[in-house]
Amino acid sequence: MRLKVLLPQEVLLEQPVCKVVAEAENGAFCLLPRHIDFVAALVPGLLAYTTPAGQERFLAIDQGILVKKGSDVLLSTTDAVVGPDLGVLQQTVTELFQNLDERERHARSALASLEAEFIRRFIELKEE
Repeated sequence: MRLKVLLPQEVLLEQPVCKVVAEAENGAFCLLPRHIDFVAALVPGLLAYTTPAGQERFLAIDQGILVKKGSDVLLSTTDAVVGPDLGVLQQTVTELFQNLDERERHARSALASLEAEFIRRFIELKEE
């Protein structure tokens, strides 16, 4: 099989695999080379895959769509992080979420300022 992980801005990963394990909304599943064609909506979590050399690798993914058609396994997700092992992957994901939280706080603050300014100007228009 060939696993291809697509992000909005790039192709994160494209390589041959022997097995893919992921979690959908209705539970975990495993794809092997002779598995029937398959589509699943994935939940945020881990996706594990095994290389032809027998190495198990991991991806931390946001929600996404996985499609298996023939020997191609395509995963489209908004965000994913590749890690050689679970320890490194956990550290990378933790740092990523901390950065996202900080940017989200700034965005919420800017939005609150815009809303307050809009309301103030709306009240001024009503008073005229």
